[in-house]
Amino acid sequence: MNEIIKISKLNKNYAGKYQALTDVDLSIKSGEIFALLGPNGAGKTTLISIICGLVRITSGIINVDGKNIDDQPREIRQRIGLVPQELTTNMFETVWDTVQFTRGLFGFKKNNDFIENLLKKLSLWDKRKSTLMTLSGGMKRRVMIAKALAHEPDILFLDEPTAGVDVSLRKDMWAQLHELRKSGVTIILTTHYIEEAEEMADRIGVINNGKIVIVEEKEKLIKKLGKKHISFELEKELTSIPERLSNFKLTVKDKTLNYEYDSKNTDVHISKLFDALKTEGITYKDINTKQSSLEEIFVELVKNS
Repeated sequence: MNEIIKISKLNKNYAGKYQALTDVDLSIKSGEIFALLGPNGAGKTTLISIICGLVRITSGIINVDGKNIDDQPREIRQRIGLVPQELTTNMFETVWDTVQFTRGLFGFKKNNDFIENLLKKLSLWDKRKSTLMTLSGGMKRRVMIAKALAHEPDILFLDEPTAGVDVSLRKDMWAQLHELRKSGVTIILTTHYIEEAEEMADRIGVINNGKIVIVEEKEKLIKKLGKKHISFELEKELTSIPERLSNFKLTVKDKTLNYEYDSKNTDVHISKLFDALKTEGITYKDINTKQSSLEEIFVELVKNS
C-alpha cells in the first residue's frame, strides 16, 4: 500500500509551555484501517485535529498524498472527513438537511442520489425527515458519520466513534466501516474500546504523553509483545515445584500448574516442559491455553512508556 499520510517530527506546544505532541513520526497507508490507542490526554485528539486543519502545528511536516498541508490546506481538507468525539450539530435540523448542508460547505453541488445512497448505507434512510433531537445516541453517531462522508472524502477520521453506543449497534457500525474501507476509504480511528481496535484495525499505533510508543500490524504486535499462558489441571495437588522444573518459572495453586511464556518463544520450551512433567510423574486431567489480549499488551505498553 502507498502512504496517504506521512507525518515527520511533528510538535505541538500550547500556551504555558505545555507540549501536547513531541517529535511524532507516523505514516498511514492508503486503504487501511488504522487504530490510534492511548489513555486520556495522550495526544490522540490533538493529532487528529492537526491533520484535519483544525489546530495549527508548532513545528514539523504533514503530507497528504504527497502534498504539504501548509501549502494546500483547502484541497487537503476536502479529502478528509472527520467524525468528532463530541456531537456538534443543530439538533433542530432534519437528518437530510444537515447532511446536505455539510456537503455544500465543502463547495459540492447538491446530489440527492448520493445522499440517498449514503443514508441507506448507514441505515438512516427511514430517519431522513426526523430532527436530530429525536434520534437515539447511536443514530446521532451515524448522522455524524454521514456528515463526514457527505463531501465524498477518501480519508475518514473517527474520534471515539462508538462512545456511548450499545454493543449490538457498535458491531453494526464496525461492519459499516469495513464496507467503507472496501470502497477505498482510508480510516483512522481513536478508541477506548480495545476490542474495537482488535476487531477492526489492520495496524495499531499507541501514543502516550504526546509520543508515539509503537506502530505495528495488529497480528505482529500481538505475536511480538503478547504472552501465552498454559494451565495444567493436575490429578493430584502439588505442594512445591520440583527442582527439575525450576527453569520454567512455574506457579502452582491447589491443583493448577501455570506456565507463561513469550509468544515468540514457542515449541522448544513447551516440549521440554511436557518431557519434564512426564519425567517427574506429574499427571494432569486437562490443559487450557490463553493468548494475551490486545488490551493486556496496551496496558503494559502504556505502563512502561
